[in-house]
Amino acid sequence: QVQLVESGGGLVQAGGSLRLSCAASGLTYGRYIMGWFRQAPGKEREFVAGITRSGSTTVYADSVKGRFTISRDNAKNTVYLQMNSLKPEDTAVYYCAGRQDWRVTSYGEDYNAWGQGTQVTVSS
Repeated sequence: QVQLVESGGGLVQAGGSLRLSCAASGLTYGRYIMGWFRQAPGKEREFVAGITRSGSTTVYADSVKGRFTISRDNAKNTVYLQMNSLKPEDTAVYYCAGRQDWRVTSYGEDYNAWGQGTQVTVSS
């Protein structure tokens, strides 16, 4: 079955960096749009970034633009999220998601494969 497994979360000070990874299995990875979402305590899940199947196009939420970078390695069935200049408001559980389509969307309901999430905590 389809499985997405995130790793790389942790505790970091404000201004620091983390790199999240998401390894996919059980799917034809090259046919999937991949995205990252996050959910902070007491808040709605929100879109963070997305990347097209070839990796040629990326989309970011305004709140992370210029600080986060999404990339993918189709040979390794893995998508990454490089997070720099982290802020306390970036604290959340980060989820990897996949969508078998050609277009990146920011709506979680458009994605049909989800990981279990990895916690990112940014201290001030």
